[in-house]
Amino acid sequence: MAEETQFGFSRVPLAGKQARVDAVFHKVASRYDLMNDLMSGGLHRIWKDIFISRVKPSRKTRFRHLDVAGGTGDIAFRVAKAGSPLTEVVVLDINAAMLDEGRRRARVAERGFAAAFDFVEANAEELPFADDSFDAYTIAFGIRNVPRIDKALAEAHRVLRRGGKFLCLEFSNVNVPILDRLYEAYSFRVIPLIGRLVAGDEKPYRYLVESIARFPDAESFCGNIAGAGFERASFTRLSGGIVAIHSGWKL
Repeated sequence: MAEETQFGFSRVPLAGKQARVDAVFHKVASRYDLMNDLMSGGLHRIWKDIFISRVKPSRKTRFRHLDVAGGTGDIAFRVAKAGSPLTEVVVLDINAAMLDEGRRRARVAERGFAAAFDFVEANAEELPFADDSFDAYTIAFGIRNVPRIDKALAEAHRVLRRGGKFLCLEFSNVNVPILDRLYEAYSFRVIPLIGRLVAGDEKPYRYLVESIARFPDAESFCGNIAGAGFERASFTRLSGGIVAIHSGWKL
């Protein structure tokens, strides 16, 4: 029997999950950040700023940064802003439409960052980079869409240099009474409706909500990071646990 995995609340063949995830993000690429604003009330920008404040790219020596599942460039541009002419940012995504959106934004804005950019289409489970290539690895709101999270974590560990830092921003388990029920009701009733009204299709957003509900709680995912070989694995909850920042070091 073919190996299966979760796609939202459904079970699908492992080999077919990536294609389904790609289809979801192909549909939402051009309005991805707009929808994030509407769904989070703009909070995603604050979460990302806090997240990036933990990267701390060196301004005195060469600093290579890998942002995975970051096609639109939202995280990469923040890293570049915090960096220097010695900073190199690689944006990796498996979805061509998301990468096209990131390249378009980089061209249109003429952001003028001193940091060098590269956009790479590849799979988080099979990174096309040599061992010990990067000083930091980030993945924001992307790890839950990877079919084999354990492989992605192992690859993150492999491509980081000794002393390199892994950082993940992801939706998590709300641990505040009452807020947890309000958040669940908002997620399943309001977010798909917003998707239908703004993006013209509620199905991708229903999948996104379901994928959040199926993702491991913060404590369990922290254990997964440690299991991949990262030292000092830890997490910080934000906004009552709606999201969490996970981190670990390759020592």
